[in-house]
Amino acid sequence: MVDQTGNKRIAKNTLFLYMRTLLMMCISLYTSRIVLSTIGVDDFGIYNVVGGVVAMFQILSGSLSSAISRFITFELGKVGISDKSKAESLNRLNVIFSTSVNIQLLMGLVVVIVLEIVGVWVLNTYLNIPNGRMEAANWVMQCSIMTFFVNLISVPYNAMIIAHERMSAFAYISILEAVLKLLVVYLLYISIWDKLSFYACLLLGVSIIIRFTYSIYCSRHFRESKYRFIFDKNLFRNMASFAGWNFFGSVCGTLNTQGLNMLMNIYFGVVANAARGIAVQVESAVTTFASNFTVALNPQMTKNYASGNLTDMVKLVFKGTKFSFFIMYLFVVPIVMETDMLLNIWLHEVPTDTVAFVRLTIFAALVNMMANSTVAAVHATGKIKRYSIEVNIVSMFVFPLSLLAYYLGAKAYVAYVVLIFIRLCLHAIRLCNLRKLVKFPVRDFVIKVWGRVVIVAVSSFVIPILLYVSMEQNLLSFFVIELVSVLSTLACIWAFGMNTSERLFVSEQLMKKLSNLSRKNE
Repeated sequence: MVDQTGNKRIAKNTLFLYMRTLLMMCISLYTSRIVLSTIGVDDFGIYNVVGGVVAMFQILSGSLSSAISRFITFELGKVGISDKSKAESLNRLNVIFSTSVNIQLLMGLVVVIVLEIVGVWVLNTYLNIPNGRMEAANWVMQCSIMTFFVNLISVPYNAMIIAHERMSAFAYISILEAVLKLLVVYLLYISIWDKLSFYACLLLGVSIIIRFTYSIYCSRHFRESKYRFIFDKNLFRNMASFAGWNFFGSVCGTLNTQGLNMLMNIYFGVVANAARGIAVQVESAVTTFASNFTVALNPQMTKNYASGNLTDMVKLVFKGTKFSFFIMYLFVVPIVMETDMLLNIWLHEVPTDTVAFVRLTIFAALVNMMANSTVAAVHATGKIKRYSIEVNIVSMFVFPLSLLAYYLGAKAYVAYVVLIFIRLCLHAIRLCNLRKLVKFPVRDFVIKVWGRVVIVAVSSFVIPILLYVSMEQNLLSFFVIELVSVLSTLACIWAFGMNTSERLFVSEQLMKKLSNLSRKNE
């Protein structure tokens, strides 16, 4: 049984992450609306295809952060109780941290050189940029490359915070980031310079400020986060191998995101990039909200593996997969039911095919969300070479299959149909690898997790769809259908998604909260 202290820590960290995400989601949606109306659809599309280097970073840094966090968390899981063992562990953690910084610097320099040569060449040779906007597009490219490097060398500091489960730090620093992004929107609005170039420069400035804020926080709270140049050959090899395979996987993932973005630009122009950019904003807001649960869960998973407690680790995989899906599905049903109305309320101008992009992007993200806990379990073992090769070979098929579809005349959003299919195939590969590594009970997982998930996924849409086809489409029906969608999903999660012990646990927690509230009011 997962210990109560671990459960409380997961709940507390998840709460802090949700506070952070709610704030960032509101700011992100608001700033996207203002930026789109200020710079226009074409420039917004240019930023999303060229400045996609920053979006690419989100995938690369997330993967590298999980790799580094795994080594730090694994070491924390082995910390002894004596002063001597604690001192040795702190020294070991400092060596791990310093080594991870060295790896990031090396990787960062390699990637920057490649981007400066290949990326700039692709931009000026192949991308479909409107006349007169190539200079601004090159400004975006250079600022994006610098932003990428700044964020990449911040990864060890972020990983340190995650490994120590100090999720409150993310919430507090996000307040600063939110204020800075609002300031960016204001400065962009009053700017007399080229707005696209200025926007890219402002976002670079925000990244630099946030990067130093994280490093200052770590240096003040974690003694082991003080960088010193050190070269531990064996550790460097092990960490470089782990981070390298993770990095390889991230590059393949980038091909499925930024690669598709460039492919859409070549075949359909910047309007398709603008539609995809809006869809990615919605996806980012929803997935970040759901992934907070697994971010809070993952350190516990690694610590259980480090201490040899495989039973609890397996339970956390079950819990993480199922509940991350349920949390995200609470957003998926309302958004999918009223995508058109939501976009018209949110944006002044909705690019062509944005509705289809949003719906397919969200479903692709939902499929991917279910993999987070199984990926974390594989990473906890540290044995990822075979897993990475198998997963990445299959995932690379997204790009050529999408290229074939476009060549045959398919719509721009068809690439996401291909992506959904490939991601479903990857689930099977991950489970097979996990079974070999920790004797993972795949059959029980399919029945107890996927079985319940499918039932909830189908049943949640029944009542909202019946209402949608029977009501006249207006603002009143919009609010009714959104409310019913949330209630229907909650009811299906309660009835079909949770087992008896989970329903009992939720009931007890709700009763405690209500009891505490009534005492405060007395």
